Amino acid sequence: MSSARAVQAQFLFDFGSPNAYLSGLVIPDIEKRTGVKFDYVPVLLGGIFKLTGNSSPADYLKGIRNKREFMEAETARFLRRHGITSFRPNPFFPVNTLQLMRGAVAAQAEGLFEPYCRAVYRHMWEEPKKMDDPAVMRSALASSGIDVDLIAARSQDAAVKNRLMELTQDAVNSGAFGSPTFFVGSEMFFGKDQLRDVEEEILAQQAKARSRVVPASVS
Repeated sequence: MSSARAVQAQFLFDFGSPNAYLSGLVIPDIEKRTGVKFDYVPVLLGGIFKLTGNSSPADYLKGIRNKREFMEAETARFLRRHGITSFRPNPFFPVNTLQLMRGAVAAQAEGLFEPYCRAVYRHMWEEPKKMDDPAVMRSALASSGIDVDLIAARSQDAAVKNRLMELTQDAVNSGAFGSPTFFVGSEMFFGKDQLRDVEEEILAQQAKARSRVVPASVS
């Protein structure tokens, strides 16, 4: 087994997090440089907040002088560093993502995960819409070629609902308290600005894996 395949990297995401969207734009370059494919894990951010006592920036930044401005400047630096021009703030933030995240689990089951994620992120953070309005959501996803009826029907399956709850609980049990969260093996990282540390950890674990490979004896 190659060192790239031996290293496990996970990306825990919720469509309602703009920083998860931005992370998803950067991850493909990390995958190319390291040869490690990230496992995208849908979680319900509202559920994580409830289980951990955390809250949305829309709540905890209220009344804090200078912090919101700093976070906006930090995001601007991130966009410049990675040449990202597609991002647009969603005027309806925060958005209830329960149906969208159930849809992600349903899309995984139907083999439609990647196009579904691309479509949702487009309408959340590139052409922002109120994606917790069922009519708006259906129209937006249909315009991106998603079989809305198929995803909506599968999203109502008890197995899909339970799977999202399980993934969310597993995330909290592993130490997560928000999104985006990343795991490289058992090492956890939080926030888009730790992606450089994520890549460093992948490389470190790859080097460690290579050092453990015993060369075949030469006859």
